[in-house]
Amino acid sequence: MARAPGPSVRLRLTLSYAAFLLVAGALILAVVWVFLLRYVPDGPIVTQGGLGSPFVPNRSDLLRAFGPRVAWALAFLLVLGVVGGWFLAGRMLAPLDRLTDATRRAAAGSLSHRIRLPGRQDEFRELADAFDDMLARLEAQVAEQQRFAANASHELRTPLAITRTILDVARQDPDRDTDELLARLDIVNARAIDLTEALLLLSKADRGSFAREPVDLSLVAEEAVETLLPLADGRRVDLRVSGDVVSAVGSHALLLQLVTNLVHNGIVHNLPDGGTVRVDTFDRAGEAVLTVENTGERLDPQLVPTLTEPFQRGGGRTRADHGGVGLGLAIVRSITEAHRGVLTLLPRPDGGLRVTVRLPEAGRAPSWPAR
Repeated sequence: MARAPGPSVRLRLTLSYAAFLLVAGALILAVVWVFLLRYVPDGPIVTQGGLGSPFVPNRSDLLRAFGPRVAWALAFLLVLGVVGGWFLAGRMLAPLDRLTDATRRAAAGSLSHRIRLPGRQDEFRELADAFDDMLARLEAQVAEQQRFAANASHELRTPLAITRTILDVARQDPDRDTDELLARLDIVNARAIDLTEALLLLSKADRGSFAREPVDLSLVAEEAVETLLPLADGRRVDLRVSGDVVSAVGSHALLLQLVTNLVHNGIVHNLPDGGTVRVDTFDRAGEAVLTVENTGERLDPQLVPTLTEPFQRGGGRTRADHGGVGLGLAIVRSITEAHRGVLTLLPRPDGGLRVTVRLPEAGRAPSWPAR
């Protein structure tokens, strides 16, 4: 925004200091006049001693002697106020120069710079620390977005490349089977659509742009389990749901997607035969808690925290194993964070994964900031 030039804050503070000193000096002189000089007679003062008595100055004599010194004192206060005020204002505003420099660097794209203002805690250092925290969060978010964009572009490019390869092969084959070609293209196209919808859902959850209302988490869990029951039966996975009636504040659609992703993940990453997936809901210390626990392969504890990253998959599985797009747990994490919740992933000792989602319970949820 273009602004007209004006006096600097340092100059204004300097003039304020100088004006304060002049006003204070004038008030002191006014006190001297009001409480001392005005009681001195203005005419000749005659003492009882006659002509040989000592000289006694009157008000006019005192004013003639006092006036020049008052002018010099005010001039000295003015100079002291300007010089001292300029120095003090510079010392006080020095942290703002570092803040301004850091802001300009951040605006230019350098998010790695930190102010790290030394000294004891005060308003400037509190502002500098908050600015450093903001830069750290922005740097982490930008890095995550860049990594996500790179992975997403790679994942989206894959079905397009497969489609082009199928079409090239079909052109070179005069005896091609049209039905088989259409079936393959339909599979690739469905995969691309699923990936695009998952990316849009993840973006929506990250923005937090959804209406919030009380949602019965137990009913959401039952709905998700009922939807995925055919998939569980086809893979011979025992799907169980139980727990208490507990309400959270948020979006029914997003919370349903959260539970669906967790249950789907538990089914497709389960044992080849005879595995189980258990879904529980309960209230704990004013929080609505959802747990999804599944059997399966043993997971490396160091690998588990990375499963919520986009396009990360555990256990050496590929998309061909379960038809996923690698965004299930990333979407779960984003939806949980958008609802001010906490997501915890723990490997089970016997194999498999235990996922816990803790959300603010309805009636105890914090106020949501306007977006």
